Amino acid sequence: MKDIIFLEPVFKSAIWGGTKLKSVYGYDIPTDHTGECWAISAHKNGDCTIANGAYAGKTLSWLWDNHRELFGNVKGEVFPLLIKIIDAKADLSIQVHPDDAYARVNENGALGKTECWYILDCDEDGKIVVGHNAKDKEELKQMIAEKRWKDLINVRSIKKGDFFQINPGTVHAIKAGTLILETQQSSDVTYRLYDYDRLDHGKLRELHIDKSIDVIQCPHVDAEVGGSSMGDETYNMEELIHCPFYTVKKISLHGEHDFNQDHAFLNVSVIEGSGEIDGTPIKKGAHFILPSGYGTCHLKGNMDIIVSHI
Repeated sequence: MKDIIFLEPVFKSAIWGGTKLKSVYGYDIPTDHTGECWAISAHKNGDCTIANGAYAGKTLSWLWDNHRELFGNVKGEVFPLLIKIIDAKADLSIQVHPDDAYARVNENGALGKTECWYILDCDEDGKIVVGHNAKDKEELKQMIAEKRWKDLINVRSIKKGDFFQINPGTVHAIKAGTLILETQQSSDVTYRLYDYDRLDHGKLRELHIDKSIDVIQCPHVDAEVGGSSMGDETYNMEELIHCPFYTVKKISLHGEHDFNQDHAFLNVSVIEGSGEIDGTPIKKGAHFILPSGYGTCHLKGNMDIIVSHI
């Protein structure tokens, strides 16, 4: 069980995407409007290929279906998490996600979408949208009908290293100049509430007003984030979020440290620096899974890492 499962990312072009996935992370991106790197994904819309070892060339979904022992024999039809890096050169649409119950009924049995954002980088005056200002559903409907978007949406200032939990029903948008690492349920269900009336190939993009109104939580309540931290002069681990769908932590390493992988599986993304794990070189932009039973691993180097598990 000591094999590290490295993955080949899947890239997604978008009207709002840019080139930072190449300039910052060194990825071979398909276009100059590349918005998303699906770094650890078994979703049908972006199924990562295993890059090394006995299962090289197989997809992560294949590995989940055929070797569940690598994932602690946990239950579930699909690999439960999806890890992305998002490069917003322009503003993303104002959007909202459903929960599992709503998506199951209205989106052909799909999972809902709980997600969280770690701000990898942003412009000096960086902003995001999290939440809204309507006191109830009636006011929400009225503000949407009257297109009072500036009154409705809650714009916040951000800086590198900030962290946000985006629960289902939360109005949100990543804005221009922002690079984030997103940990989410394995779902591709998004309801677009407003898209600035911009054109994509000469046409307005589809909006989902009725479904958005159905699922938006009124009034908005910020999700609580943060948790325990531990460490010493060479190593620090900070819990960013613990929720029913995932736990996400940030590890900062400046030297060497032994780390015990005792979860069903552990997703790992190197977001800064370089080093080694059990003698295998890793650097910024690497994504891999430590499988069930991996046990103790030896980290060495100067790097920041985001890890997640169920």
